[in-house]
This record gives sequence, C-alpha cells and structure tokens, in this order.
Amino acid sequence: MAKSPNQKTKLLHLARMLLRQTDEDHPLTVPEIIERLAREDIKAERKSVYDDLEALRLFGLDVQSRKGKAPGWFVGAREFELPEVKLLMDAVQSSRFLTQKKSDALIRKLERLASVHQGGQLQRQVYVSGRIKVMNESIYYNVDKLHDAIAKRKAITFKYFDYDTARKKVFHHGGKRYVVSPYGLIWNSENYYLVAFDHAHRELRHYRVDKMSEIVVSGMEREGEEMYPGFQLAEYGQKHFGMYSGPEMRVTLRGQREKAGLVWDRFGQDMILVPEGEDYFTVTLPVVVSPQFFGWLLGLGGSVTLTGPQEAVAAYRQRLEEALEELPRESSLGETVPADMKM
Repeated sequence: MAKSPNQKTKLLHLARMLLRQTDEDHPLTVPEIIERLAREDIKAERKSVYDDLEALRLFGLDVQSRKGKAPGWFVGAREFELPEVKLLMDAVQSSRFLTQKKSDALIRKLERLASVHQGGQLQRQVYVSGRIKVMNESIYYNVDKLHDAIAKRKAITFKYFDYDTARKKVFHHGGKRYVVSPYGLIWNSENYYLVAFDHAHRELRHYRVDKMSEIVVSGMEREGEEMYPGFQLAEYGQKHFGMYSGPEMRVTLRGQREKAGLVWDRFGQDMILVPEGEDYFTVTLPVVVSPQFFGWLLGLGGSVTLTGPQEAVAAYRQRLEEALEELPRESSLGETVPADMKM
C-alpha cells in the first residue's frame, strides 16, 4: 500500500499533538494517538508510535507516560512552565505601550506555549480592568527598528507627533524629520521611551516611541559618545521622573526611617541613606528637577522632604505657590469653597 504524502511529517505531527493536546492532567493513550494521526491521513501502528515517542524523548522533548486509572502519554516540562506563561501574558495585557490589537495577537501566540487544556487558566490570568492602550499600532515595529539601530550603532531619522482633540496626528516642527543617535530604550510609567543624542541640539533627549513615525535607520554613525562617556541608561531613567525634562542637580532629601524603602525603590539599592537620630535619614542624589519630581515629593505627604540645594527648594516652593494660584476659589456652580477645605 502506498504511503500517504503526510507520512514523512509523522514525527512533527506527533510532537505538535503532544505539546498542544496533552499535559500531566490530560494524557493521550496510544490508540488515541493513532486515531488523531489518522485524521491527518497518517497511518501508524502501535510499535511505530512507541518508537516515535522514544525518538522525541531522545531529541529533548520531555515525553512521559503514566499507568493506572488515567494512563497515557504527555509532555511534562516545557520550555516555558505555566506560571511563566501567565507572567508573560499578564505583562503583555497590562502593557500600555501595546495596542489592544497587538496585545490580543501576542496573547494568542503565548497560548501556544501551553496545552489547550491550560488555556482556561491563561484566559483568567490576562484580564486587566480599565487598562488604557496607546492608539499607535506601529510601536511594535518601531521598537524592532530602534533595537536594530542601537545594535548597529547607527543614527536614525523620524517624525514626531501628538494627537489633537479629534485624535488626528499633529506633527512637530511642521513635519520636519528629527535626526538622532539612539542609545537605549526605557520602559517608564507604562510607556516606551527612546534615549538618544539629538544632532541639532547636541544633547541627550528622550522621545515617546509610540509618537514616533516613519523611522528610518540611516547610514550615519552614532554621535555624542565623546560628550557622554560612560553613559548609563539606568542612571538616566532614575533621574528623569516620568521622563520629564528639567535641570539636573544633586538634591538632598530628609525622610522618615520607615520611608527608606520608597527611596530605594525609586533610586536603587546602592543609594546611601545617612541616619539622622533614631527617626530620620538624609540622602543626596542626582535628579532632574521637574514637575514630576515635585509631584512625587508632594505625594509622600511630608514624610520625605526636600532640604537642598536652595535653588531646588525655591523652585519647589514656587511650583506649590503656582499650583495654589491655579485652583479656583469658587466652584463651577458659584459656591464658595469651605474654609476647612482651603489649603
């Protein structure tokens, strides 16, 4: 009897069947395997199936068998264990820089790392309520191009835009192309940012990747290394709160001892906190003094305060006074704000 054209792919079909249809709780018996292969127009005998299972095991697939009440064959350990797939799925679904369409596509691919029977657990894992997604679908490909430019140490050109109230793109500088040398990518406050040396302004700047358009990897060599020797991407990210720009300076903070973890979480475990009595500490560190930095301080409710330098303290005081002036003294209905609610 002539062999089926699919006979040569028998091992491939068997490997895919085991990976997708089996796990420790859902084994397949040899008769079930033979039946499923037959659906693919692949003829198989019991002895040949045993030989194929052993060949897959020797190749590296963790093929296991179980006897007893629910006998059969299944894949044990996988390249990604179920908890790891759940973690990856949660990261994809919760990532703001991915559009919903791209998140759904990636999740469908990640599901194939587990068996179909584990799919229910994965679906329960990925739902994130109220997650805001970006509108720019091209970010997925932007990141790939930027990694390519960084690896090749090449400059890039691109257009930069924002959205107006009608969700239309409005390009900066009248659509003129930016020319920069990429140094690295930072994922900060649920957005992807490119840190790059701006050729026109001769300084390091950062750009929202989802607001970059028409990226072209040029043939120009990367610039700016002589101006920023020993540049560290992690340090740049620590200094820029929410990736806001501003003057960089070394500031001193005074905080309650129980708030030490907040400082280490924000600036890293290598920051040295100097005890001040039994209840407080001080720390001096480099930051970019920006509205986002001031917002971080304000959010700590006085448990961590800015004590120096005077230039930074004055800027913080001025920002607080401006914020007070911006608040309406009456509500939108013309009602006077109660005295006990005034700051």
